[in-house]
Amino acid sequence: MSVPVTSRRHVLQATALGVAALATGCAAIGGNAKPRVVVVGGGWGGLGAVRGLLAAGAADVTLVEPNESFMSCPLSAHFIAGFQPASDFQRSYARVDQLGARRVRERVLEIDRTKREVVTGTQRLPYDFLVLSLGVDYMEESIQGYAEARAQLPVGFRAFEQMAVRQQVDEFLVKGGNFVISAPKPPYRCPPAPYERAFLIAEQMKQRGTKGKIIIVDANPNPMPMPISKPILNGMKSLYSAQIEYMPNVDIRAVDMGKRQLKTSDGDIPFAHANLVLPMRAPALIRQAGLGERWAAVKLPSFQTQADDRIYVIGDAQGTPLPKSGHVAFGSGQQVAEAIAERIAGKTPVVATGAVDLPLGICWANVTHSEAININVSSTVSPGEPPKLKFTVDPEHNARSGAAAMSWGTGMWKAMLG
Repeated sequence: MSVPVTSRRHVLQATALGVAALATGCAAIGGNAKPRVVVVGGGWGGLGAVRGLLAAGAADVTLVEPNESFMSCPLSAHFIAGFQPASDFQRSYARVDQLGARRVRERVLEIDRTKREVVTGTQRLPYDFLVLSLGVDYMEESIQGYAEARAQLPVGFRAFEQMAVRQQVDEFLVKGGNFVISAPKPPYRCPPAPYERAFLIAEQMKQRGTKGKIIIVDANPNPMPMPISKPILNGMKSLYSAQIEYMPNVDIRAVDMGKRQLKTSDGDIPFAHANLVLPMRAPALIRQAGLGERWAAVKLPSFQTQADDRIYVIGDAQGTPLPKSGHVAFGSGQQVAEAIAERIAGKTPVVATGAVDLPLGICWANVTHSEAININVSSTVSPGEPPKLKFTVDPEHNARSGAAAMSWGTGMWKAMLG
């Protein structure tokens, strides 16, 4: 399968760095040594950047990622609900190693922009260009009592956290009761995911005869984003009316694990198990480095940070209206890799005069294990204007999209790690 990736004809447009800035960047490298590019984060965005940089061959590439292997968040609801093993969504970083990237298995503690160094627990990694694909952090303070209950209420929106959510689901399918799944107000990683989890767990309830119900507590008036609302609500009504109770416009304010009770804007809700999907923000490293507040402040279409044009932020930590999805992250990683290679070559960027294509978003929301809703988002940006997004969404779940979702995942994982 060929992996669809956004057109990058205008990847350098609107960067407006100027020839002098490029010359300065090259002069800092010195001699015949290759420029040093450090990529922080070995998820979809980071791997898109690493593979693009290695293919270009213009830089020494270091990937900083604390996990020894990769686990996909996209499509992992099939594991969480018990339909597929975790191994279906895991891959080795061996191919990245073979292609010549230096891989550092540590956490980044600090970014020293003055010295152009990434600081870990044991070393300082110098860079000429830095790509941050940091993912998301959870705003635990948004729900009173959550921090104390963290171990019992895993969110599962970061790699390998799905294991703890799977344990909650397994217990629920045996014991029954109320299983609460919450959806926060956007922006957050993969907006269809809370509803997808509810669907696949409900399918297991029907197959196993589990007594109880899934309560979706949604801070929004409808499933988000709005273009997917109708097919998501249709899936609830047509397939899971006996298993899913949908509560829109309800905010969770506090959790009491002793009483197993949620305090909400619509009263108290008792629960046996819960998967509270918290509001999200960029990890603290963004704020430490002065690159933004809740999200990293970046310029489009380049994804350079507003504070430092040698640093790019891609994936879910960047603060634009683009979907926080794996496909967008991978596409922006490839785009940034090409832009860095062009900068190293000293090519003059072209200033955009019209609309520029942004990374394409392709997403899938499974309603059953074999049927899904396909969601495509195309985006453009014009100078001085906010991005324009266009959604193309299946009107209802279908088997064709269910099969295509898995084929898409296999193709993307191969592009990243094959």
